[in-house]
Parts: sequence; C-alpha cells; structure tokens
Amino acid sequence: MEKKKLFKGVYNWTFLMILIAAVVLINVIGAFLYARIDVTEDKRYSLADGTITYLEDKSNFADRVSIKIYLAGNLPAEVQRFKNAIEDKLKEFKQYAGSRIEYTFIDPLQGSESDIQYVQENLYNKGKGIIPMGLMYMKDGTQNQLLLWPGAEIDYGGSTVNHVQFLPGTPQGKFYTLNDQFDEQIQNSINNLEYMLISGIRRATQKTKKRIAFLQGHGELSFAQMQRARTLISPYYSVEDITLNDSVEALEGVTGLVIARPRTAFSEKDKYIIDQFLMRGGRLMCFLDKLTFPEDTLNRTGIAHTMRTNIELDRMLFDYGIKINDNYVFDVRCAPKAVPQTEQGFIPWFFFIRASQTKHPIARNIDPVLLKYASEIQFVGNSNNVVSPILTSSTNSAMTGLAPMISLAIPANYGKNPVLAPDPEDENNKLCLAGLVEGKFTSHFKNRIIETYTKNKLSKYKESSTAEGKVLVVGNGSFLQNKYDSIPDKLNGGYMYQPKAFNELKFDETVAQMQGVPPLIYGNQEFFQNMVDYMMGDNSVLDLRSKQIDIHAIDKEKVTADAGFYKIINMVLPSTCILLFATLMLYIRKRKYTRN
Repeated sequence: MEKKKLFKGVYNWTFLMILIAAVVLINVIGAFLYARIDVTEDKRYSLADGTITYLEDKSNFADRVSIKIYLAGNLPAEVQRFKNAIEDKLKEFKQYAGSRIEYTFIDPLQGSESDIQYVQENLYNKGKGIIPMGLMYMKDGTQNQLLLWPGAEIDYGGSTVNHVQFLPGTPQGKFYTLNDQFDEQIQNSINNLEYMLISGIRRATQKTKKRIAFLQGHGELSFAQMQRARTLISPYYSVEDITLNDSVEALEGVTGLVIARPRTAFSEKDKYIIDQFLMRGGRLMCFLDKLTFPEDTLNRTGIAHTMRTNIELDRMLFDYGIKINDNYVFDVRCAPKAVPQTEQGFIPWFFFIRASQTKHPIARNIDPVLLKYASEIQFVGNSNNVVSPILTSSTNSAMTGLAPMISLAIPANYGKNPVLAPDPEDENNKLCLAGLVEGKFTSHFKNRIIETYTKNKLSKYKESSTAEGKVLVVGNGSFLQNKYDSIPDKLNGGYMYQPKAFNELKFDETVAQMQGVPPLIYGNQEFFQNMVDYMMGDNSVLDLRSKQIDIHAIDKEKVTADAGFYKIINMVLPSTCILLFATLMLYIRKRKYTRN
C-alpha cells in the first residue's frame, strides 16, 4: 500500500515537472517565433502579396534598414494600443525580411532637458521630419498634457533617409483630446500602418527611379496646375517636363509619358516620336478633353454650345485599339454645381460624374473619381491585346449626342427622381470613362511613310512593338488639375507656385460650402497613384491602396439602450459559470468518496 502511494506521488510530481518544463519551453520558443491567424473577412491583419514579395526579395536591400519609432514611455492606453499595433506589424515584416529590417522604440522625453530639446529639434527638422502631436487626457482625476512624436525615422546605409508620420501633428499650443474622434483617428492609422511603413522603406531603399515625362508644347496642363499630382509620385519616380522639339531621341530613357489635356494639334513628327516610344515598350497615359465650351457663358446665360478639339491623336489611338467619342456622359451619380440664381444655390449636375470603381487593381476599392465633363471611351479593333475598363458611369447614366448643347435646365427636366436609362438597374448601362490596352502594338505609321525613311537608321523606325506596352486613356483632361497660388520669387525672379490648401483631388469644395451636408470624398489622387504604379510595373504598394478594410461603427443608441443588459451579462455570467462548475465538482467528489 505504501509502495503504491509512493509510486503515485512520484508519478504526480514527475507529471507536474514535465508540465512545467513544457510550459517554459513553449514560452521560450514563443519569444523567438511570431505567428498569428487572421480570421477576419477582409484580412485586415494579413500582409498584402506585394508587401511579402517586396520584403522577401533580398535585391531590394543592399544594406540593413533600421527603424526608430518615437513612441515609448508612459503612454495613455489608446496610444499604447497604437504602439503595440506598430510592433505587431513590424514583427510580421521581420518574418519575411529577417535581419534586413531592425526596429527600436525610443522615448523622446527621456533624459536631461538639453538632451530632450536636441532630440526633438532633430526630429522636427524645421518641419521636414516628424510633426509633434499635442494630447490632452484625464488620469487619476487630473488633466494631463503630453507631447507625442508619432512617427519614425528610417536609417539606411548609415544615415537617416526618410521619415514616416503615423498620426497627424498639431499646431503649437493645440491639443487633441481622448474622445471618439481620436479613437477613429487611431483606428484609421492602424489600418494604414502597412502602407505607411512599406512606402517609407521603399523610398529609403530605392536605388534608381524610373523616368516619367509630362509632355509640354501642345497647351497641356502646366507644372503649377499639376503640382499636387506630381508631388504624389515624385518620391518614387523621376518626374520631368519634356518638349519633343521634333527629336526622335526626346523620349530616350523615359518609361512613362503623361499627356494631360492638350489644346493644340500634334504634328506628324510629334506623333511619330510618341508612336515609336510605345513600340519600344513605353507606357502612354492620356487625359483628353474631346469637347470644350465656355463655362462662364453657361453660368451667365444658362446655356452653351460645345466645340470639338482637334488634337490629331484620334487616329493613332484608334490604331492602338481605343477611341474617345465626341460626346458627354451624364450620370445621376454626380456632384453638385453652384448656381446662385437657384433657390438652394446648388443643383445636381449630371456632368460632374462620380465615376464608379471596377475590379481592376487601378480602381478597386478607391473612392469615386470626380470627372467633370467626361467623354465615352470605346475599345475598337480585334487585336489580341488585353483591354480593361478602368472607370465607368453608374447604371443610371446615358450619353449625349455629338458636340451637344449644355443647359443648366437639364436636371430640372428629369424631376426629383431622375431616370436617365430605360432600366436604371441594368449593368449594361454603364459607360466606360477610362480604358486600358496592354500588349504589343502595330505602328500607326506602318504603310504611311516612305520606305527610304523607314530604312534610315537615324529614324529608328520600328514597325511593331519590340516589348509589351500599355496605353491608358481617360475621357477627361482636367481631373488632376489643382488650383494654385503664385508667389514672387525674390531670389531668382519670376514666380513660385504652390497648390491651394484645399485639396480638390480629395474633397468637393462646393459641398464643403453647404451647411449640414457631409463632404463628398473623391479618390482622384489614389487613382492617379495606382495608375502610375500599374503602368510603370511597380505593384509593391498597389494592392495595399486597393485593400478594403471595413470599419463597423458602434451603434451608440443601441449601446445606451442595452448597456444594463450587457453589464449584467459581463458581471453575472462569469460568476454563475464558476459557481456551477464548483457545485458540479463538489457533487462529483462527494459521490466518488461516498462510494469508497
């Protein structure tokens, strides 16, 4: 009997020691390994394929990337949650990049006053680094103020080459407060962490930049008019203006060519240079207005006649498989237009189309793109190239005749519930507003120029594509135009230009002036970024911008009405379960030992 008890005691102690050793071993292994399973429907906690591909490619990292995040110390719970989210994301990065990425969290408020001031001055870097955020919060019944530096420095090759701003800064003396709006800002930043981090790393490690040229010389949008759009892509590409000047070598070394709202006709020599650029595998992006009219006349008289613009690109684009019609598309899904003589001062203006997204990576999951006075795009020919609609109108849309007359009375003619198509739910009603053709092309000048010229080596003529090219056409030329201010340049003479503070590529200025109406948000700048990345063949962040994360807002009325019920559930249910479990165990033990 004693041997049996001794054996049982040894067995129990051995089992306990093995269990303790297993727990310790699991914790030790867990300290070196990081893994989690994403069960969310929108995969918000999973890295995008482009991110994984970029991090796994050792050729992207000639040196180690060191990331210093200035969020540490005694932080409020909401900020601590954000810090933990950054660390979780960087741990995922290291799963694929390994030692090529290192990170550390730093408290910028630690040390002597002179040390703190020195660090913060370097971080701010005269407004070119991290912008501080003032935060006001309650703790232990007292109000506290905290200066955060919600950003990171990225060091590469032994020097700081880039900064990442995770949360918006505040003007000096201004503070955020811990409320629902701040929580929403934190959540939005958590959702964008992957994009912010991979974009910062990508900028820091970029060896060379592909060249993108904005064509000039035909009345195109100027540098000042597209300064905001250029700023979006300049960290990743070499952006420049180019005038062809009849030189066949004008586009040598250029990968992407942007033609934005030309006003005058292209010569045959200019078209030849662009054609041969495409034959070499170039990426052609055209934003064209086929019709124009004096909008000031429309605003003054309520009616205006449209005129065709003859830029001489139609036949060439037709040969590439794409065509712009001389009409306007009008759509119920539209933005308002300011008309002071009306009762409300605004009318729904069917010609300000809020273009619908498609499943193509360029437009997937972005906000509607505002296209003012857009023409219909059609695909033509029977080539083997891939054609893709990028932006479309809604199902409740239609098109005008050729070179139509525009009247401010058009919306009133359709009543309060306008129906523009026979069946406004039919998907076939959607009209293409931006289209893409990819593949190999036949030269527009095939059989159009004399043989002695084509055989001349100086002409560098190619009858068909030697590499795959891309042609994207948007039936609107000014959707990327920004308003700007001119500032006298006292040092160099002339003027400097800067976009106005209001971002027309993101928000609707007309709606912003209306009382009690939420602002319309547009995806023009995301569309342009996605378009350039796709056309230039860089997909490392393209799928990140098109990643859809659904944030489900809390129903505050329901929370208020049912708060008591859920409090009881949270307090009573766990205690009841413990009591039931204890009663069951007592009952089992009583029966067991009563029998013995």
